[in-house]
Amino acid sequence: MENKSNNSGLKAAVVVLALLLLGSVAYIFKLNSDKNEIVTTLTTEKENLADELKAKIAEYDAMIADNTALKEELQAEQAKMVELLEQVEKSKGDAAAMAKYKNEYFRLKREMDNLVAENKILKEQNVALTSSLDSTNVVLSDAKKFNDTLLTQNESLTKTVEKGSKLAVLNLKVLAVKQRSSGKQIETDKASRADVLKVSFLIAENQIAKTGAREYYVQIIDSRSNILGEKKTIPAGDRTLTYSFISTVKYENKTVQVNEDVPGKDFAKGTYFVNVFDKNAELVSKTSFELR
Repeated sequence: MENKSNNSGLKAAVVVLALLLLGSVAYIFKLNSDKNEIVTTLTTEKENLADELKAKIAEYDAMIADNTALKEELQAEQAKMVELLEQVEKSKGDAAAMAKYKNEYFRLKREMDNLVAENKILKEQNVALTSSLDSTNVVLSDAKKFNDTLLTQNESLTKTVEKGSKLAVLNLKVLAVKQRSSGKQIETDKASRADVLKVSFLIAENQIAKTGAREYYVQIIDSRSNILGEKKTIPAGDRTLTYSFISTVKYENKTVQVNEDVPGKDFAKGTYFVNVFDKNAELVSKTSFELR
């Protein structure tokens, strides 16, 4: 009777141990399954994040190729994307690292969205500016048609220029005149009569640009490829820039009208080209006119 009781207890213990073993196996299997699922999910997230970064880097390439005003900012933000991509590709893809990389990606994406919006505004501004300069060239071909309507258009244009670090030089034009002994100046388009070239342009209002003196180098080239005026030279990177005169402007965040006279004689007939460069010898405006 006692042996029978002991056998029953032993069987019960075996059953309990078997159940515990099965439970442990099931628990270990679930842990491994969960771990594999987590690894798979993190691997997928890592691959998706890397693909998104590559796509954004490619978008930056397109914007950089199509933009000069924001080129430095775009290149700097693209470099951050490239650096993050390298970190993601080298990482083991653990949860903490992926969370950090995703947060950094979203931050860089917000910066990119801001630049995309600014880039769109600059494109619209450039279209408006190009249209206005084309209209100005038409007016210059017949200087006598210059009137108050053009001034109103130019004032309206300066209000549409987006605020930025660079100043826009607008409405560049040149008029040839005959200087009378009385001091009176008579407009002319004949080379034989002209003895003064009157150069004028606008520097657009910009509320966030630094105030102070600004220098502009104006270059006038006649139909024989001669540079008129002072013919002084300054270094410009790996080349030199020869200019006709320097115009120094006191800039105080408001629109400035610049007017300069270039005296001369025996002007050649034909097409003249006028270029305006900033202190970095960067071309900021250009136009042309005819003397017959």
